[in-house]
Amino acid sequence: MTKHDDTSAPQTGRLERLLAFTALVLAAVSVICFFSIIIGTAVGMDQSAFGRGIWPFVAGLPLFGLPIAFLMIITLLVLSWARRGRAGSGS
Repeated sequence: MTKHDDTSAPQTGRLERLLAFTALVLAAVSVICFFSIIIGTAVGMDQSAFGRGIWPFVAGLPLFGLPIAFLMIITLLVLSWARRGRAGSGS
């Protein structure tokens, strides 16, 4: 039986791991904020209640967080394709 050698497989870098983790956290928090607005509306909060306290941040995070997370995932894909292309041409 031969031993499997993973040295030829391209290794993920610190930047790729950071992008993946940050995009995941940003998207998850944005979705949680989105559902908290839905729940707040369902329990009877009116529009003026969403303008006080932390609610403006909760309402704004999905508006900016989801597109930023999407762009981070696209960047991660491009970096991964470039890394694999370099590894493929170097062999």
